[in-house]
Amino acid sequence: MRPFVLAIALAVASAVLPTAASANVHARISKSTQTMHVYVHGTLYYSWPVSTGRGRYATPSGTFRAKRLERRWYSTKYSNAPMHNAVFYNGGYAIHSTAEVSKLGRPASHGCIRLAPGNAAQFFSLVSSHGLGRTKITIAQ
Repeated sequence: MRPFVLAIALAVASAVLPTAASANVHARISKSTQTMHVYVHGTLYYSWPVSTGRGRYATPSGTFRAKRLERRWYSTKYSNAPMHNAVFYNGGYAIHSTAEVSKLGRPASHGCIRLAPGNAAQFFSLVSSHGLGRTKITIAQ
């Protein structure tokens, strides 16, 4: 292939294909404030209270990509606890719904990020429509 044609093909591909750093959906979780802010194309769409890991079950910090979606899921590690509308991002860690909404706003989980059922369904739908590879999850102190 001629260098000029190759350069044009690479330019077109990079303009059309998502890069590893791009994300349409970005969930930012703060463990210190127990909140999750959801951005779509850089615009804040939602702010929700969450529960992150408590004590020795601390939620790991870092930046992750969404890896798997499960509409109905039960924990294989913690007594079949329901983890519906789960967006898995790091091994067994997920953002998912909880029935224990009274505990939102403070650490209460075994490491996952818990949301109110309606909020978890909205986030699940957002990730579903934009795609796993276009969803970034950042968890900070």
